[in-house]
Amino acid sequence: MYFRSIYILVIGLLIQGCSLLISQDEVSRISSPSGILDAVLIEINGGATTSFGYEVLITPKGQKYSRGVKVASLYGATRNEHAYGVNIKWETPEKLVVEYYKSKTAELIRNKIKIKGQIVDVRLKGGVIDSRAPSGGMLYNLQK
Repeated sequence: MYFRSIYILVIGLLIQGCSLLISQDEVSRISSPSGILDAVLIEINGGATTSFGYEVLITPKGQKYSRGVKVASLYGATRNEHAYGVNIKWETPEKLVVEYYKSKTAELIRNKIKIKGQIVDVRLKGGVIDSRAPSGGMLYNLQK
């Protein structure tokens, strides 16, 4: 019985340790033209054997991204042949566009939301090359 308890504890610690290897970092925050909302881009890094994941959230201006509404999720997205990531742009106070070159998966979770009385239409736009985006992941380039 004692060894079984130790075994379960060790397995639990290993599983928890693996989850600590995943990072979620805010890599871009763009305020809406109205100044009421922020679009936030999170880069998810699962380690060397995975590609980068990206989540787009909309929050009231200045709020933590954890309080936002997830509107899009992309995996393996790039901005050009050498740069991972996506670009978020407010085309109008009511329209947010998520631009990327290529992506293994791209999911529009919510195409329309209402936050703080403002309705926002969200669109994914693939095939957009950002030739100025530097090589590598977005967080890596922010830390250089």
